Amino acid sequence: MKRILLVKLSSMGDIIHNMPMLHDIKQHFPEVQVDWVVEEGFAGLVSLNPLVNKIIPLAMRRWKKALFLQSTWSEFSAFKQNLQDQHYDAILDTQGLLKSALVSRMAHGVSHGQSAKTARERLAGRLYHQAYDNPYTLHAITRNRQMGALALGYALPDSPPVYDFFVEPVVLPINLPERFVMGFHSTARAAKHWPTEYWIQIGQFLAAKNLSFLLPWGSEAEYQRALAIAAPLTNAVVLPKMSLKALSYLTSQAQAVVGLDTGLTHIAVALNIPTLAIFTDTHLWQAGVMPTLPGRAVTLGGKGEIPAPESVISTLSSLLSLALKAEK
Repeated sequence: MKRILLVKLSSMGDIIHNMPMLHDIKQHFPEVQVDWVVEEGFAGLVSLNPLVNKIIPLAMRRWKKALFLQSTWSEFSAFKQNLQDQHYDAILDTQGLLKSALVSRMAHGVSHGQSAKTARERLAGRLYHQAYDNPYTLHAITRNRQMGALALGYALPDSPPVYDFFVEPVVLPINLPERFVMGFHSTARAAKHWPTEYWIQIGQFLAAKNLSFLLPWGSEAEYQRALAIAAPLTNAVVLPKMSLKALSYLTSQAQAVVGLDTGLTHIAVALNIPTLAIFTDTHLWQAGVMPTLPGRAVTLGGKGEIPAPESVISTLSSLLSLALKAEK
């Protein structure tokens, strides 16, 4: 086994959930070179994993909006040449979508993916050279790790996931408070949100602990939500708009993180930062936080379950005690 290609195109959380499989592969095949096909917007995220040999960026989202431009087809041709530059001993698609399956078949080598029975899009399961039943009743991380084990012929490890995710220091556009907690208050799906008044209660609890509450944002709606949370608080900081790398580094410096089911929360878990994930529209068994170190991350809530602020504050208090003890 000399070279493997991973196909996980998006999104942020899904990419983080794919990294423990990469760790498992390198444990069994230390000399193997692993390349990764990913949407261009997430290439920087993948670059923070030192186990990846080569990143092959794909611009499918952008190309779909400009199908009739010559530049689109020129870029696609360059992508295809880059993808087919190597022969792979195995191509592992853990996305299970038609677009990822087509990318897998375009590459040179034996493609492995989920069967039509368990793929997210059934047609995708018919395109792989080797397909496996890998049900969605498994946690996303376990499902990815199992795909690696099935495709490459080793036993599924029962060890905690290891993410091998490391941030690099960057110059930040703000002066960092001495001690702070990150609040990832927004996500793409409204059903995943948590009431603004609950976030304010978290901020008030942190103020009593002399901890700043940092609120990032990525869109105008998220900016307005951050302002609404910060308005009654003395310790809240609405951050300037920042790159993903800058936010990842900032997160690595936090005493703790409170976040919704969003990619930034999963990044915090991968960085081993004490993390409290608030789920309101996702099953815990499906994507609940899974830390490398026991007790380092906790998920509250679930599908159709809205955690009470009192429960969140109690759990956050325990996580902060853990973090402050580690600092001593």
